[in-house]
Amino acid sequence: MPFVRISLPKKLSQETKENISISIHESLIQEFNIPQDDYFHVIEELETSQIKFPKSYLGITHSENIIYVQITAGQGRTKEQKTKLYAQIATRISNTTEILKSDIIIILLENNGGENWSFGNGEIQEQKHLKQLSNNQ
Repeated sequence: MPFVRISLPKKLSQETKENISISIHESLIQEFNIPQDDYFHVIEELETSQIKFPKSYLGITHSENIIYVQITAGQGRTKEQKTKLYAQIATRISNTTEILKSDIIIILLENNGGENWSFGNGEIQEQKHLKQLSNNQ
């Protein structure tokens, strides 16, 4: 049940923005084993002046094409899964857009799931919803 917020420069083409979102979603399917239709993304377009970053941090150089990918997901993934997810996202984005791997910042926020999600009807998605979802696949 990941929720993804992508903050990026407004100047990027619509095709680039779509490819970034698709790359993240496909990576989540592959590495976090999420369902195909678990696709909740917000693309936040910002003016260049609204994006603050150092030209270099931890020996990694950044440019004005920097993007921030914030993923909120339930707890339970291993460090290995997270490592593979980050690498997969960076590789897919850099292979399908002009964005360099060094310009992809990924932040994963985890919560305990359950009562921290409502995907509609003002209801908490409890175990019965998750079981129903897995039965429908």
